[in-house]
Amino acid sequence: MDLKSLVRDIPDFPKPGILFRDITTLLRNPEGLRYTIDFFAQKCNEAEFKADYVIGMESRGFIFGTPLAYKLGAGFIPVRKKGKLPAAVHSIEYQLEYGTDCLEMHQDALHPGSRVLIVDDLIATGGTAKATAQLVQQLDCELVGFGFIIELRDLQGRKHLPDVPIISLIEY
Repeated sequence: MDLKSLVRDIPDFPKPGILFRDITTLLRNPEGLRYTIDFFAQKCNEAEFKADYVIGMESRGFIFGTPLAYKLGAGFIPVRKKGKLPAAVHSIEYQLEYGTDCLEMHQDALHPGSRVLIVDDLIATGGTAKATAQLVQQLDCELVGFGFIIELRDLQGRKHLPDVPIISLIEY
C-alpha cells in the first residue's frame, strides 16, 4: 500500500512556508490504518526490538503507540505535556525553536532495565524524541529503538537521537 498517498499536504500551516504532513487522512482510512499498524509491527519485529514497553508522546504518539504495543505484546506508557498526569512524575525540559517545553512520565511507569521503544507519528528536528530518550535513559532503562510513521529527512532529526535503530515508514 502506498502510505504517502494517504497523507495530505497542507501548505502554509501552521505558518507561511511550512508544508504540514496531515495524518488525519491516513487515520480515517480503515485499510490504511490497519496496514500502517501491521507494517509498523512487522518492521519492529524485523528489527528485533523486543520491547517491554512502547512509549508514545502526546498526542499523536498515543494513536500509533497503543495499537503497536498491543501487536508487540508490550505495555504502553504515555509521555505527556506538563501537568497532565495525575501521579508523581519524572520531568524533562527541552528546547523548541521558539522556547522550551516539558515532558512528563509517571514515576512508577518504568523500572530500571526495562526495554523501551519510543514511537511518534513524525520526526522533524528530533527535539521531542531526544527529550523522551533522555528521560528513558535517566531511569536506567534500555532504549531499543525509535519508530515514526513519517520522517522529514531534510530536517535531520535523526542525527540528534541516540545511536539505536530507527524505523520510519514514510520519508519526505
